[in-house]
Amino acid sequence: MQTIQSTLYHKLVTPPHSSSGPHPTLILLHGRGADENDLLGLTPYVDPRLFIISVRAPFAFPYGGYYWYEFLQVGTPEPRQFAESYQRLTEFLADAKQHYPIDPKKIFLLGFSMGTVMSFALSLTKTSEIAGVIAHSGYIPEGTELEFKWNDLHSVAFFVAHGTHDPIIPVQFGRRANELLSKTATDLTYKEYPIAHQISEESLSDLTTWLTKRINLSPH
Repeated sequence: MQTIQSTLYHKLVTPPHSSSGPHPTLILLHGRGADENDLLGLTPYVDPRLFIISVRAPFAFPYGGYYWYEFLQVGTPEPRQFAESYQRLTEFLADAKQHYPIDPKKIFLLGFSMGTVMSFALSLTKTSEIAGVIAHSGYIPEGTELEFKWNDLHSVAFFVAHGTHDPIIPVQFGRRANELLSKTATDLTYKEYPIAHQISEESLSDLTTWLTKRINLSPH
């Protein structure tokens, strides 16, 4: 399949045993210093019905890989780069829905670290376009100019995971996300694991189980 000419470079993994679509879709958003290949290692473990799109962040990281934004401090993205990445990601989502065999009612995001921040940014503003979010080891970008639709999350589900020993983005940021989302109408699953800044076998098992259940629950 030809990839679309898009604002963001990406790779595709198509469902191995399915029709031409439309398919439930998983968009992978990597962390700082990684690239579109980083989270593709998860694809053998997720539901085989998924059409998978792994997206590369727009900025080249000086030490290798790519990133979505610089940060002023942990929890505070640099405003200009963050705004550009958000805009390009929203444009990418629109392009993908137009050109790929995506079921628009079954679009899921899986972010890790900085990719989780972008997943929150997209899902909390485009609430009608995202069915669910797996947010691993990241945070909700509260100090930005985005206007989050906290009262419009009834159709979006969240699986938020964080390591209690995370030295990069401390677990307090995961707990803050849990606190904020718990006040909304979203279907929220929050889990902590005795790990650092990583995805463990346990968290992978939990998130893939959650994702399959959400695919089955999403509107047909």
